[in-house]
Amino acid sequence: MATSNSKNFEPDVGEFIEEAYERCGLELRTGYDLKSAQRSLNLMLAEWANRGLNQWTVLQKTVAMVKDTVTYNIDSTNSTAPIDVLDAFMRETTNNENTDLPMTRISRSQYSSLPNKSTTAKPNQFTIDKQLSPTISVYPAPDKSSTYTLYMNVLIRMDDADVGANTMQMPYRFYPCLAAGLAYYISLKKAPERTGMLKQLYEEEFSRAMDMDEERASFRIAPDLSSYNHP
Repeated sequence: MATSNSKNFEPDVGEFIEEAYERCGLELRTGYDLKSAQRSLNLMLAEWANRGLNQWTVLQKTVAMVKDTVTYNIDSTNSTAPIDVLDAFMRETTNNENTDLPMTRISRSQYSSLPNKSTTAKPNQFTIDKQLSPTISVYPAPDKSSTYTLYMNVLIRMDDADVGANTMQMPYRFYPCLAAGLAYYISLKKAPERTGMLKQLYEEEFSRAMDMDEERASFRIAPDLSSYNHP
């Protein structure tokens, strides 16, 4: 059986918009229609970020910790500014040897309730303040300088959907979710009679995309037989 031997399917922004309009039973006619659809697409990408659907935009960032300093800027560069911190660990470097120590994330309210934030030791907890320029605060305060480095896996913003000929910054497997979601968003403005059906399809595709986006790791439970007595 002959196959195409091609893996080049990569719709651009304009093609995704056309697909969404067709699902609404509409035709893209004006420049304003295109502009409005691009705005809807970018709002949907913001929704995805809020719902945690963009694990492919994870970067690792580092911050050199300073003695007695508890709060650090994560990144202010617009293109790599973090939306959230997924996890973090501290690397202690002594005599050119590295030791990685896990850190536990706590909520801002938990951090606020800590009695003495100036206590110094090896930091083992952190909290995130999601400002326009997010910061990370650690506890206890570092008891050394030039020894501890904070490593963070951060979720960054996806590129905007702008020019119609540009392609989207996402893996192939997320195309169905994007098309379904954009059709739903456009239906809210252009085809309300289809909104219910398109929303249901969008949520189904979103659930599948979330399942695919989660990290896969092998997991095996081994029973403890130490107390088992053989006859």
